[in-house]
Amino acid sequence: MLGRTYANENCSAARALELVGERWSLLIVRDALFRGVTRFADFQRSLGLASNVLAARLESFVAAGLMERRPYSNHAEHHDYLLTERGRDLQSVVIALTAWGDRWEAPNGPPVVYRHAGCNGTIESRLVCGRCGDLTSPAAIAVHPGPGSRSAGR
Repeated sequence: MLGRTYANENCSAARALELVGERWSLLIVRDALFRGVTRFADFQRSLGLASNVLAARLESFVAAGLMERRPYSNHAEHHDYLLTERGRDLQSVVIALTAWGDRWEAPNGPPVVYRHAGCNGTIESRLVCGRCGDLTSPAAIAVHPGPGSRSAGR
């Protein structure tokens, strides 16, 4: 796992991986986003992971503001884990990773297809220019220092 200080990494991707790069993280988020899972036992049943691993992931998500914990009964230990706006914003990440997996790791075809509830069209992940709207390829993307870059303002 990457360090927490980022002394040598000034990279938003590295920071994001600290929050969701652990093996089970995006699967927990996927189940919360697309399967409506909110309870510890339901996450455990769905994913089959050890309770200590699940507890650690959920606690880290709460601490990072990706989820919030709300009691769902009078028992102090019973909680729903609900995605916050920050957590729900990972939807495009899960869809993009799924599309990559469908292309390269699904020899029998996609095991699940994301569809638009309004028209039943297939949801796609695309790289689009924010200015002109052109679809682009990785070869057409130029990387420039942003306002948070160490070289900005020098």
